[in-house]
Amino acid sequence: MNVGIYYNDKQVQKDVISAYLHRLAERGARATVFTSEEEIGGVERLIVLGGDGTVLRAARRAAELSIPLVGVNYGRIGFLTEFEKDEMDGAVDLLLDSHCDVLHRYMLEVMCNGKQVYCLNEIALLREISPKEENKVVKISVELDGSDAGEVVADGLIVATPTGSTAYSLSAGGSILTPDCEAFLLTPVCAFSMKSRPIVYPASSELSLRLPAGDSLLLYGDGRFIETVGADEILSVRKAPRCAEFLTKSRKSYFRRITKKIN
Repeated sequence: MNVGIYYNDKQVQKDVISAYLHRLAERGARATVFTSEEEIGGVERLIVLGGDGTVLRAARRAAELSIPLVGVNYGRIGFLTEFEKDEMDGAVDLLLDSHCDVLHRYMLEVMCNGKQVYCLNEIALLREISPKEENKVVKISVELDGSDAGEVVADGLIVATPTGSTAYSLSAGGSILTPDCEAFLLTPVCAFSMKSRPIVYPASSELSLRLPAGDSLLLYGDGRFIETVGADEILSVRKAPRCAEFLTKSRKSYFRRITKKIN
């Protein structure tokens, strides 16, 4: 099998990469090492060594090329990783197991000002914090499939995938969705009203977000700044035509693993 190793050189030492290369060679696998997500390609499967940010970067590129991946945690919590750093043998076994389970994790396709962006975790519309700016909430108009779905009054808004529901969305008061749940989660950030609660909506729907005149928000995707969204722009969010494929030991162990990491 032709596999790739993508790693975060700020978290993973080179002797760890050497150990993985040696173990893979013993198993008869050909391995290519990648140090940036742009390099990823030409492999059947990918093992990612790092934290959740590293996995997110690799997953976006791997999804574009339909390459299944498995993550090994060298960061802090590691919500997106299947193994911890002392489980090299298990990670290699799963990587080379052509019959293992695969989780298909839905992604978001975001359109704004002609720019198209794909996100695995979430998009976030947030107020710009500045001593020169007035500290006020914003009103975000929401439409689902062209129908008015109300108004959110808050400091911002998060639209999360099931994968992203365990991250920023959860910390803002959202819920956890299973990775294969065909839905997305809309979570207000510091909502002004109790009426502005998290909303689960079908992944088949198209979400449109609009700001009132005079307001603007910063748009982030998977933690990366994308652009500033103004009142004359409509932000469209829908299920992406691609998904990220994650190799897993067992689908049944998902909530047990998440509960362990949260606690």
